[in-house]
Parts: sequence; C-alpha cells; structure tokens
Amino acid sequence: MRNAKPEIRIIFIIILLLFFAFLFIPLIVLFLRSFMMEDGGIGLSNYIASLTNDALIHAIGNSFKVSGVTAIITTTLAFALAYAVNCTKIYQPLKGAVKIGILIPMLIPTITYGFAIMYTFGNQGLLTKLFGRNLFEIYGFNGLLIGYVIYTLPAAFLLIHNSFKYIDKKFIIVSKLMGDRTLRSFWNTVTRPLLGALGGAFVLSFILSFTDFGIPASLGGTYDVVATQLYQAMLGSIPDFSEGAVIAVLMLFPAVIGIFLLNYLERFNFHYDKFSETEITSSKFRDSFYGVISAIILLGMLSIFAVMFITPFVTAFPYDLSFTWEHIAGVFQSNDLVSVYKNSLIVAVLTAVLGTVIAYGSALLNARTKVKGRQTVDVFSMITNTVPGMVLGLSYLLLFNGSSLKGTFLIIVLCNIMHYFTTPYLMAKNALTKMNPGWETSGELLGDSWVKTVYRVILPNSISTVLEMFSYYFMNAMVTISGVIFLVSAQTTVVASKINELQHFAQFNEIFVLSVLIFLTNLLVRSVCEVLQKKVEIYKK
Repeated sequence: MRNAKPEIRIIFIIILLLFFAFLFIPLIVLFLRSFMMEDGGIGLSNYIASLTNDALIHAIGNSFKVSGVTAIITTTLAFALAYAVNCTKIYQPLKGAVKIGILIPMLIPTITYGFAIMYTFGNQGLLTKLFGRNLFEIYGFNGLLIGYVIYTLPAAFLLIHNSFKYIDKKFIIVSKLMGDRTLRSFWNTVTRPLLGALGGAFVLSFILSFTDFGIPASLGGTYDVVATQLYQAMLGSIPDFSEGAVIAVLMLFPAVIGIFLLNYLERFNFHYDKFSETEITSSKFRDSFYGVISAIILLGMLSIFAVMFITPFVTAFPYDLSFTWEHIAGVFQSNDLVSVYKNSLIVAVLTAVLGTVIAYGSALLNARTKVKGRQTVDVFSMITNTVPGMVLGLSYLLLFNGSSLKGTFLIIVLCNIMHYFTTPYLMAKNALTKMNPGWETSGELLGDSWVKTVYRVILPNSISTVLEMFSYYFMNAMVTISGVIFLVSAQTTVVASKINELQHFAQFNEIFVLSVLIFLTNLLVRSVCEVLQKKVEIYKK
C-alpha cells in the first residue's frame, strides 16, 4: 500500500474499519457468546444442551426438509421460465410478462406472503370459495413450501436467466442438424452448460428458505423451523442469549457448505471464445408447451398476491365485497402506522445512499487500483453473502446492547448495508472492470487527482450501475424483516416488523394496506431508476 495515493489509502482504511467493526467483530462476539456458560466460564455445555434439545433438532430437520424440497421445485420452475424466455418463440408479450411479473415478490415483505396465502387458500380464502372446499392444509409444511417457492423463485430465475446469455444457441441448431435425439440435444447444449448456474440456484434457494423468518412467522403454525426457534430463544418470555448464539452459529453451517458447493460447481461452467447471434427456430409443440407452463406459473403466483390488492378495498373480505376507502383512510389517519412507514422510508433511503457509496468505493478499490490487500474486499463480499440476516442482526444485538447505537436507525442501516453488500458490490465490480483501464493514467497526465478522475470520468460512465445498486439496496431495506427483527425499538419500528406485530391482533386489513404501500413505493423507486438508466444510455449514444 506504500505506492498507493493518499486518498486511495484513506478510502481503503475506512472500508477496512467498517467491515471489521460491523462484520467481523459482531460475528466473533456471537461465536464467543455461544461458548459462554451461565457461571461465566467457557465450554461446550450450550452446544450439548442445544444438540440434545429434541425441539431444536426437530426444527432443524424440518428446515432441511422444507428447504430441500423448495430448492428442487424452485430450480425446476426457474429453469423452465428461463428456458421459455431465452430458447423458445413463445408469445412475445408473455415473455415480457414473465420478466416483469417474476420480480413482484421481491417488492413485498416475505411475512406478507403468509397472509396472502391464508387469504387465498384458507377456510374463507379466494380459491377456497372458487373450488368450494379447502384444497389443502396451509399451516405448516404446505404453506411454508408455497411461500418459500414464491420467495426464492425470482432470485433463482434471475441467476439462470443471466447465465443463458452465455449459452451459444448455435449449438442447439447444430445438434438438431446432426440428428441428435431431443433429450441428448437438450442435455448437451442447454442443461450441461448450465449445471453451475442450476447448482447455484439450488443452493441459493435452499439457503434463503433455511434462514427466512418472515414466512414461518405467519404460516409456520406448529411446524417449527430453525428461524422460529432462534426468534423464540431471543424474544420469548425469558430471552436466552447463549442459546440464541448457538442456534445462530448452527444456522451458518448450511450457508458455509453452500459456498463450498458453489465453488465446486464452478468447474462445470462453460466458456465460449465468442458468441454468435443465432435465431431460435420455431417449434409448435415446444413453444406451446413452454408458453402454457410459463402462463400457469405466472398466474399461479400472481393469483396468490391478488388478495393483497383486493382486501384493502372491500368492506369485509370475503363476506362483504362492497368497495370502500375506509381501510386505506384508517391507516393514513393512524399516526402510529404513518410513523412506521416514514421510518421504513428513512431506513431505506439511508441504506441505499450509504450502501451504494460503500459498495461502489469497495469495487473501485478492487477493480481500478493496485492498492495492496484490495482482494480482502472479495473476502468481505463472500462472508456477507454467507451470513443470514437473523444471524447478523443477533450479532449486532449482542455487541451493541447497552451502547448508544442500540435502538437507533443507524444500527439498522449498517446491518442492512452489510447484509445486502454482495450483489451491489459485484454489480459495480463487473461494470468497473470492463471500463478502459487507462482513464486514471490519462487523468493523472492531465493533472487531475484520482478522486477527480473518478468523479469526472468513471462515475458518469457507470451511473446506470449506480442506479441499479441504489434500487437494489432500497427495495431490500423496505422488505427485510430477518435482518432487523432483533434491532428495532419502539421508536425505530419499520413496516415489516410492524406487520409481525399486527398479526397478533388479527389486523389483516392494516397489514395488506402497509404491504401495498411498500409494493407501490418499491415499484416507484424501481421505475424511476429504470427511466433514469434509459436516459443515461440515450445520452451516451
């Protein structure tokens, strides 16, 4: 780092301090706390007690079971949708609908999924009324499975969809011309090159399901999972910090194993020297089949969320379906609920602004400088991608309990920044790596400092990526519950945690109104960012 410019060294030191203070130290405190016994000594008694606790072992088994089934179903559905979009000639508007509709769950808190499923499949649910009977029991495994599939499908689809961009479709046509059978051709030209992405989608879906708290909070019933066990240990009638720390450490193991699996699956990825622009040939059976499959998946998912947009506008769903503004007006007339919504906006904006600055600065150091030790940012990225939100939130609670940070917006914002750091960082790193490596040298020859070159040249050329980073941080900060459930106070309660509170009073109209508010807010921010991105691209041309 001796040869690095002073401003680069300062930025690097600040980023190192941030990650040590708000990632490494909290996790170390969590790990050490899991070994602390009641008498103040250090030992394995907490782990022995937890691992001999039948309720916890049963909950971990339930989590593995439902997460494993979720990952299989999600990966299959995500692959079918991505294949339909990239390798078929289905109706073009349907392709557009899939690309847009699949993102809707990302704009809504996961805890709302449960209530939407209840109002769709419950005793008085929308589909129950249409079919005249309960289709299945929604509390427990079935409800969790539906909720987890909806939750993980967008992320799995985006991963596989992006990987399809690196599949040369010319080989699909060549395989057909060479007389390969349908299954052989499908395996060699599509499935085999995507094994890494499919494995990644499976691991991602499993980890997201295994560590989510929002869906079990509303649909778990008596089907305990590890996330609800952690919640009960920490926020039950008698909080047990040592037990909570042990459960949190145990929750890390599947994520760590997942990282090793992803690294192993990297060897299955194909790399083509160059791509050819190849038009996919029509196939009536294939296009019809995947068109129907895509429509069924999309309509099935959207039908579950339909009640969220119906219930707030009817007098008493499903008994009195007359239109009313009463529920909407009631929320806006409630100072408490309006204050909670404002809190969410404050947290989301601060998370998006500060998170984008930190992630972009970290990517700049890695991609555009030669500062010694810059690869440590990749390590930070890998760790933040591994640590579940509930685990990170608990580690903050243990470290900052009793400090001036406890119960503030700042601790929530910092937790969100660390929790969601990986994706924005990789967005920025990929964009900055592709830019002309000589810009800084040219700026230096013209007498500009490194910071001035970044501001005048590099930042304007990566503004589209910055907007994407901002919207990603904002939307996730608006919907997250796992990361903040242990950190919010009476003054800093956000919408997602308020929904968790409202369910205990069966205030479902208020829950859906707040969920629609989050959805519309995220949709607005996403739309504004996309409009600005298009204007930037037009300006560049």
